[in-house]
Amino acid sequence: MSDTQTPDTADTAFSASPGEQLRSERESQGLSVTEVAGGLNLRPAVIRGLEEDSYEEVPVAAYRRGYLRAYAHLLGIEDKPVLDAYRARFGGEEVERRVTPVQIARPPSRLGAWLFRLVTLLVIAGLIGLTLMWWQSRGGNKPPGIGDSSPVAVDGLDGTTTTITEPEAPVVGEAPAESLPPLPQESENLGLVEDASALAEEPAEINTDGALALADGEPETADEAASEQAAVEEEVAETSASRRQLELTFNEQSWTEIFDANNQRIFVGLQEPGTTASVEGEPPFRLTVGNATGVELLWAGDSVDLRARAGANNVARFTLGD
Repeated sequence: MSDTQTPDTADTAFSASPGEQLRSERESQGLSVTEVAGGLNLRPAVIRGLEEDSYEEVPVAAYRRGYLRAYAHLLGIEDKPVLDAYRARFGGEEVERRVTPVQIARPPSRLGAWLFRLVTLLVIAGLIGLTLMWWQSRGGNKPPGIGDSSPVAVDGLDGTTTTITEPEAPVVGEAPAESLPPLPQESENLGLVEDASALAEEPAEINTDGALALADGEPETADEAASEQAAVEEEVAETSASRRQLELTFNEQSWTEIFDANNQRIFVGLQEPGTTASVEGEPPFRLTVGNATGVELLWAGDSVDLRARAGANNVARFTLGD
């Protein structure tokens, strides 16, 4: 018999670790660790740990499998070989983190609550009593009312005291004789009437030269020019607004990332088939579109050919609106 042994097929299938499979696929698609971390909403350190088969950043075993599955879906590959390789290598080392029991603080006893209320009432009562004592020490009685007409004593700067008495209010409908203005004389009234009648008899002169000149002249074209100017401005505004907006239709699963002229990331994520997205920003735009042949892009009312811009890995990286 020959001593040569046939290698086990399972060992051959799992010869590559889950991290090696993911890293190899990511590099073949031309994606960076930062781009993958942004697509999964994870820290770059977690992505590096998954690719290096180091799970210090993810101590919970259930989270590890979930992150590996999501990473495989982001790259567009099947997750079963990755998870099978993980179970074959690290399945026996999984140790679930124990949940630390939470200590619940007991609510304060009823006795403490009653003591707090009693102390509060005592403090309020003490403040009220001090206020009353201060008021009585000043010799204050009932505050004067609005209709009180008793004399008021005022201390002057020289130490003398002056008593002020409120004058009596006049009766409604009566006025002192001295305050009434004298009536005009009869001759003065007649003069005013004559001046008014003279003004009424004089014909008013109406200048119609301006109206006739407008009637004989050509019609004004200011309104037409203003309307044309407004139409031009509206067309320019619509064109500039359409250049700020991108319309994407995802017919297949695709990972897409878009930056605007201010280097702000205005769109990122893994999109499922049958979804659409409307993105607005300041052109020019820097786009990275995975699985580009399954994505339709509209910009400024025109269709952008992503198939011609896609590379060997079907990933389109280009700048739009230079």
